[in-house]
Amino acid sequence: MKNLFKISLTVLSILTLASCSKSTSGTSTLTGLPFNNPKYGNYIRGNETAGQEVPLGMVAVEGGSFTMGQVQDDVMFDWNTTPKKMHIRSFFMDETEVTNSEYFLYVQNIKDVFPPSEEKYKHIYNSVLPDTLVWRKSLGNTDILSENYLRHPAYADYPVVGVSWIQANQYCKWRTDAVNLKKLIDKGYLKNIFANDTIRNFFDTDVFLTDSDNLFEGDSTIYRRGIRTGGASSNNSSFRGRKITKADGILSENYRLPTEAEWEFAAKANIENREYNNIRGRKKYAWDGKYSRETSKRYRGDHLANFKQGQGEYSGLSGWSSDGSDIPIKVKSYAPNAFGLYDMSGNVAEWVSDVYRPIIDNEANDFNYFRGNIFTKKMINEEGKVVISNSNAEAEYDTLPNGKINPKYLPGTIKYIPITKDDVTLRRNFIVSDNTDINDGDLRSSISYEDEEQIGSEPSMYNSPRKPKKVIDPETGEEVLVNDAEKRTTLISNRTRVYKGGSWADREFWLDPAQRRYLPEYMATNYIGFRCVTDVVGPMTNNKKKARTPSR
Repeated sequence: MKNLFKISLTVLSILTLASCSKSTSGTSTLTGLPFNNPKYGNYIRGNETAGQEVPLGMVAVEGGSFTMGQVQDDVMFDWNTTPKKMHIRSFFMDETEVTNSEYFLYVQNIKDVFPPSEEKYKHIYNSVLPDTLVWRKSLGNTDILSENYLRHPAYADYPVVGVSWIQANQYCKWRTDAVNLKKLIDKGYLKNIFANDTIRNFFDTDVFLTDSDNLFEGDSTIYRRGIRTGGASSNNSSFRGRKITKADGILSENYRLPTEAEWEFAAKANIENREYNNIRGRKKYAWDGKYSRETSKRYRGDHLANFKQGQGEYSGLSGWSSDGSDIPIKVKSYAPNAFGLYDMSGNVAEWVSDVYRPIIDNEANDFNYFRGNIFTKKMINEEGKVVISNSNAEAEYDTLPNGKINPKYLPGTIKYIPITKDDVTLRRNFIVSDNTDINDGDLRSSISYEDEEQIGSEPSMYNSPRKPKKVIDPETGEEVLVNDAEKRTTLISNRTRVYKGGSWADREFWLDPAQRRYLPEYMATNYIGFRCVTDVVGPMTNNKKKARTPSR
């Protein structure tokens, strides 16, 4: 009888706790007002675990502290890798570089949505195409790669190259929209627009959240169901429920290029040489150890990455290939690092989002460091509405310094403008919109820091080439681009971006994740690719602490 009483008391306590949890989970703990209840204003609270699943093709990288720029060698004597202690937030990262097949999917979709046969879209498709001519050599027989590397199925799972930093960023934006569109279709919020031949397959996440009526060419039958509220339908009688918002946690976070600090942290993967809260030694490569060849008895002597071993040594002797390929190799051909990331050393180098400067200013920020912030806001018209570019109007373009034409924004997307002085009044954390040259190239860091009028007339800190000017050719009367004829001393500018990691065309020195190089953001090569990241929301990790992480 006594045991029965104890059991009954335990069951009653559990039921009471469950009841309390159930009654308060959808209720404000400070006011008592219920969330998501149309009888009480329908105030939103989404599921706190929403959006925390690992995205397709990615792995979770748990954040933490590490020493950025800690290299074993500095044979170039650049002195641009001074060790600095940094903290990195958790994020998700592609386990491989973006492949030819994945990028070609993007190319096909852009051609489908913005047909180059239509005059108003004629330059959009060409702006996303990789530069296949990067394979050509003045003294080389390599045209077979120019013709086949991107499109031939034999290279489908090879990393895409010939992509500029600008194009890589545009892919990340498209991927965000593509992932969210597929999610909304799978969950039944949208009809499958790919099966509808009467409208374009265009989707933009920002427009969907801001003014969904501007999507799907006004077809209200595509987006007819939102979040269930248990109440009556909205003013639009054909729409059921409440329209989806950011607060619902249904849509994915934005995909983007990793920052330099994130990329280096992920490549080093110090979790495999960690013991308690200490790091044992330093890592020279993405794998643990100080050699670029396998040391285990079974595979001893095999290369651990795809890189150039010496002059004319891209693969090895016939019948005994040292690294398996004389160009980029199929992704996942080598073992991953401790985070599960492939080819962080070798195969192709990778774009990161940072503007290049020789010095990493960790005195300004040692938390999730990044140089290149340009803070913007949505353009608002006189009626107080967000300005969305006309999807049926001709796109506006920029001519890049190398002559390529690039759209300023895609038709049907939201227009953004730089923040103004009014937006930063009495702020202490930032004071301008464009922070690319903050403390390193701006007025404050120049010799004329006390005289704002002199900044335009004084030589710039980084004497990089100016953008070509458009002039009228006196002989032909046509508009032509004229390059900067002044003597310049550096490529460093606000349009110069960092790329990391060694490639199939690089010597072993560049395999060290801490090494860094740079290139103008509008240029492309046959040895630079990219991969995407997206942010982890909520807790850094749900894993328990471990005493040590054993080596793989």
